[in-house]
Amino acid sequence: MTKKLIPTTLVGSYPQPAWLVDKDKMLGSAPPRVRMKDVWKVSADELDEAQDDATLTAIHDQERAGIDILSDGEIRRESYFNRFANALDGIDIDNPAMVPNRRGVAVPVPRVVSEIKRTTPVQVRDVEFLRAHTDRPIKITIPGAFTMAKLAKDEHYGDTAALISAYAKAVNEEIRDLKAAGADVIQIDEPYMQANPEEAEKFGVSAINQALDGIEGETVVHLCFGYAYVVKDKPVGYSFLPQLDACSAGAISIEAAQPNLDPAILEKLPSKNILFGVLSLGTEEVETAETVADRLRGALKYIAPDRLIAAPDCGMKYLPREVAFGKLKAMVDGAAMVRAELG
Repeated sequence: MTKKLIPTTLVGSYPQPAWLVDKDKMLGSAPPRVRMKDVWKVSADELDEAQDDATLTAIHDQERAGIDILSDGEIRRESYFNRFANALDGIDIDNPAMVPNRRGVAVPVPRVVSEIKRTTPVQVRDVEFLRAHTDRPIKITIPGAFTMAKLAKDEHYGDTAALISAYAKAVNEEIRDLKAAGADVIQIDEPYMQANPEEAEKFGVSAINQALDGIEGETVVHLCFGYAYVVKDKPVGYSFLPQLDACSAGAISIEAAQPNLDPAILEKLPSKNILFGVLSLGTEEVETAETVADRLRGALKYIAPDRLIAAPDCGMKYLPREVAFGKLKAMVDGAAMVRAELG
């Protein structure tokens, strides 16, 4: 990862162009757990090329804003979750089941009908494409085993630990290939640990450690309260966070701006670097650089500067692109202000 003090990065997603996806359809539903192919405006035979072009735009926007560690913007995904989760063997996505999401609303999810297996790489080309088009450090995200298990109907294993372990094995195999393809940073998205703290106490750290077994280099676990366009009123504290100091990931990514999180919680993660959310995605108002700097200064009361990374609260895909770009530029400028103060 970059050696710059207080580097900047995305959590994962960046807005997809309106010519590529149906924004009204995307915003009119919760993040899909099964496939949602009708969200794409481009025909299937032209979709790969269109997604490549849109990914180049996301890369260019990040570089123009001055972001240090780039993502591919998750441009090829209908959601952070469904592209990888539905590419595994043992999953029936044609006949989904209904399970409650984190807000208690029943949503269609994949059914686990036989042994979960990863038979082919899912996101390796994404990494190769990103690596070929920037010389900056790059990060790729992948849904975590715990969250995938919570958003599936198990009709095969009959045991939560076995189900999570099966997903973790698939994630670990994918991460090994993502690293070989050139990913500098691997981020595992585990929002459902926050939503299910009792089960996370039992299985959370183990799920992360199994997924990262034998993985070298920079690794991150992201916990959030849900996309801001879905979850308007966020709690002011995490129900599951200090426990992650025991996991093998090198960094933890958390929301802090929209929920107005008390940064004192960072003292509970003494061995981890922190991706600290300094951009609220619950508003289209673009933060000033000074607002970002103040949020970073708050974190620095509790952790050393060399452990702090500036990031948005969560993925930015549901914001207008011009708003997302403005927020990224404010984050870069705010981090530069604090960096200068630190000398």
